[in-house]
Amino acid sequence: MAKSGKSLIGFIVPLLSILLAIAIGAVIMACLGANPAVALKSLVTGAFGSKPNIGTTLTKATPLIFTSLCACFAYKCGVFNLGGEGQFIIGSIAACYVTLTTGITGVPAMLIALAAGAVCGGVWGFIPGILKITRGQNEMIISIMFNYIATLLMGVVYTNWLRDGSVPQTQSVPKESQLPRMITGMRMTWGFAIAIALGLIIYYFLYRTSGGFKLRAVGINATAARFNGFPVKRFILLSFVISGAIAGLGGSAELLGTQFRLINGFASGYGFDGVAMALIGQLQPIATILVAIFFAALRAGATTMQAATGVPTSVSDIIQALVIVFTVAGMALTRLSSFEAFLLRHSHKKEGGKSA
Repeated sequence: MAKSGKSLIGFIVPLLSILLAIAIGAVIMACLGANPAVALKSLVTGAFGSKPNIGTTLTKATPLIFTSLCACFAYKCGVFNLGGEGQFIIGSIAACYVTLTTGITGVPAMLIALAAGAVCGGVWGFIPGILKITRGQNEMIISIMFNYIATLLMGVVYTNWLRDGSVPQTQSVPKESQLPRMITGMRMTWGFAIAIALGLIIYYFLYRTSGGFKLRAVGINATAARFNGFPVKRFILLSFVISGAIAGLGGSAELLGTQFRLINGFASGYGFDGVAMALIGQLQPIATILVAIFFAALRAGATTMQAATGVPTSVSDIIQALVIVFTVAGMALTRLSSFEAFLLRHSHKKEGGKSA
């Protein structure tokens, strides 16, 4: 009963955080002289009011899904991969090189570029993983530092190696090598379908296979897992490589489907946004995908809200930040010993009432 109570709390806290953040956002809108109901309606309309709007929302959600799944997978093994942004960028660099330098075009170029992005992202994740299990280095610091290295390397690519003339950007991915759109009239490409399929695969692996059980066991208690014969170091390294590959695949899909070229600011903020969304989704792959779509809807609808009511788009950013703050604070509260003792007493009372 206590376990089911914790599961229910894990669902309620993010939901209440979202509702509370929206309520505070509505108060801010009212203080700015706008009608909160009209502003929120225009926000929803801007995100889901038409096929093009839905396509824009799901397009913005796609890279967030990849980076949040990256964080989700690593955290399930008890390691903190904060290098999702760097791995995302490295994947996009690999895809850019494949499409611009190999001479391969069409579907083969797409498949090779996506695979190259996943492999290179996995290699980028391998480095902090191997340093952690062999030298005991802090994976958070190393993975963050590798974000900067990846960003600087991308700068070299678009300002020097693959620069497009006098403009500091790479050439555009050939049209025949770009990911096609899933539905006519909607911006989203097959990158979104890949992200959703990947989330389902990760869910199945984590909760329906023995390997996923062992990986989660390592994340819960590495010492106990080691005494039970689980290869803890192997699972830690595997989690880094796979999470890096997830982000790298996302980078290649973003380049082939949406951005088409590397340029200053590409992928900025995606990594840490993904970490926040994974935490809000309680490290559950399906919930994490829904959170990513919610955040993308706030970003996509903000422009329509501003045009309709004059409420600045920064209010949408405030709502996103409040969701993160309230969720983290709420989960910290539920982990207090006094709160857990309350849950335990409540479950014992229910069990006693049923037995009576």
